[in-house]
Amino acid sequence: MTDALIDGWFSEVCPMWPGRALSLQVKETLYSRRSNFQQIDVYQTTHSGVMLVLDGIIQCTEEDEFAYQEMLTHLPMFSHPNPKRVLVIGGGDGGILRELGRHDVVDEIDICEIDEDVIAVSKQFLPHMAVGFDNPRVTVHIADGSDFIKERQAYYDVIIVDSSDPIGPGEALFKEPFYAGMKTALRDGGIIATQGESFFLHKEVVTDLVKVVRGLFPVCGYAYVLVPTYPGGNIGTCMGSLGPQVDRPLRRPTPATQAELRYYTPEIHEAAFVLPHFGRQMLADV
Repeated sequence: MTDALIDGWFSEVCPMWPGRALSLQVKETLYSRRSNFQQIDVYQTTHSGVMLVLDGIIQCTEEDEFAYQEMLTHLPMFSHPNPKRVLVIGGGDGGILRELGRHDVVDEIDICEIDEDVIAVSKQFLPHMAVGFDNPRVTVHIADGSDFIKERQAYYDVIIVDSSDPIGPGEALFKEPFYAGMKTALRDGGIIATQGESFFLHKEVVTDLVKVVRGLFPVCGYAYVLVPTYPGGNIGTCMGSLGPQVDRPLRRPTPATQAELRYYTPEIHEAAFVLPHFGRQMLADV
């Protein structure tokens, strides 16, 4: 919505990070319309490429989306010894699907996105991400993720939750019943990975999330990723496993795959779980 711009700048203002805002200079508004669920805006920025914004919150920019997409995908995927069936909840921009496509071992990829307009807009304005939808292994389901998982008992090896923040359509994806549902949707040895907010800005959200996952899964881990256009410059990935450890890869990318990646490496996989002292203390008390 163009009234979010002041003198050619978009500023992300949200009660989840009070007293601060992230601002990016905008060349042009490419799209601005409300779907049945949320306000969708797409901007051409001056330095960060095309930017997708939902309800006033930055979801991705061309400049740095690879960091988030690669880590949220490859941390769980390379932690699993043989992931055949994968579910993505959210992720309507297609970036997670793009990264999943690099794993030849996968047979089935389901994506459950509640807002089909996000998919359509991403295909139009973010084709380098939405290319993930072109993978023949992908099946699209337009539905509520918390309802969808109830229909897939003991089915998936990996579930990835690429959610927005816990306000609006994404709120239910941070609650205990949703995580319990994901657990029952996993096969033996399955792994979940979810967008885990910033441990700098969202201490209560992060600790509550880790508490829920630790209570349900025998293995739990929290990793962080550097993403300049997210508040605080970082975002977390919370992981739960019914078997494999998640803080080190069981499989490694082939040389050809590694050459295509810009952020993930096996070394970064392990390092991402080494939290700064305050973060380690914060989660040790959960």
